[in-house]
Formats: sequence, C-alpha cells, structure tokens
Amino acid sequence: MQAAMKTKVKNEKRIRRHKRVRAKIFGTAVRPRLCVFRSGKHIYAQLIDDIKGKTLDSASDLELKKTKIKGRVASSNEVGKLIAKKALEKKIEKAVFDRGGYRYHGRVKSFAEGAREGGLKF
Repeated sequence: MQAAMKTKVKNEKRIRRHKRVRAKIFGTAVRPRLCVFRSGKHIYAQLIDDIKGKTLDSASDLELKKTKIKGRVASSNEVGKLIAKKALEKKIEKAVFDRGGYRYHGRVKSFAEGAREGGLKF
C-alpha cells in the first residue's frame, strides 16, 4: 500500500509542475507545442496546435518496435528523430518544447536531442 501512495504523490507533483509549465507556453499552427509523455516502458510525443486544440502529428516508440534499438534512452532519441521527420514533412521547422513536468534528463533529454538532430528548432 505504501508504494502505491508514493507513486500517486509523485504523479500529482508531476501534474502540478506540468500545469506551471503549460501556463507559460503555448503552441500555434506555425510553431506547435512539442509535448512529451513517458511511461515506465514507452515514450510518446505530440505536436499540438493549442489555438485549434488539435494534434497535428504524433510519434511513439511503439512505431519503432520493428527496429532493433536496445534501451529506453536510445529509443527516446529515435522517437525524437521520428517526430522531427514528420514535422518537417508538414513544413513545421520550429516548435515549443513541453517536457510534461518531467526533469530534463535521461529519456526526456535524449528525446529533445533527437528532435534537434532531426531538424526541429526549439
């Protein structure tokens, strides 16, 4: 029971941090918000236009399951490159990075570096 409470508190704190971040950043069609979510096993990313409230594109490591990438940090980097490739196909070159309340290290940092390597600017 103690572990379940600890997990719940950690997630509530992350959501509070995310709300603080979201109060300051805003995505448009020209410069969408690049939102990242990480679970225990996977990482997901979306390009969001906050004016229309629409997701322009998304990517996750579930799309990369066919490739032989070992490790969650390495797959996060590949997801960053994938979302950058999809964004460039839609002629989106700049984005606002939303780390989702997570600390900027590990998988989130690897994802951001992969997106930059793929050609996105933020």
